[in-house]
Amino acid sequence: MEQGHIHVPGDCAKVAPILSRIGDKWSILVVMLLGDGPMRFNELRRRVGGISQRMLTLTLRGLERDGYLTRTVFPSIPPRVDYELTALGHSLLIPVRGLGVWAVQNAASIEDAQRRFDRRPGKTPQAPVRFPRRA
Repeated sequence: MEQGHIHVPGDCAKVAPILSRIGDKWSILVVMLLGDGPMRFNELRRRVGGISQRMLTLTLRGLERDGYLTRTVFPSIPPRVDYELTALGHSLLIPVRGLGVWAVQNAASIEDAQRRFDRRPGKTPQAPVRFPRRA
């Protein structure tokens, strides 16, 4: 939507499921990892870390359904399955990487704001948001 765009409920109805898919933490991580090239299921699962086999399967299926990635089965024993970003998936990398850079650049400011908020009288401290470090 362009700046100064008038709110149109129909547009929100179209955009909400898209943002729901790409705003999911697992989807973002999978898209980021596949930005490095095609990967097999177990490699993705290992590199994502903390995701169950079922959740990774559901995430990959949803991303494939929405056109962000392709699933290629190679006839071998056992069958080999590779996942790879489509052109649409690669175009998603641009804003996702930008958001990642923004998050890294602002992590300290966000953590400071959380500490200030949690020290306010009458507030119950929440568990801090941890920003993972890339290896």
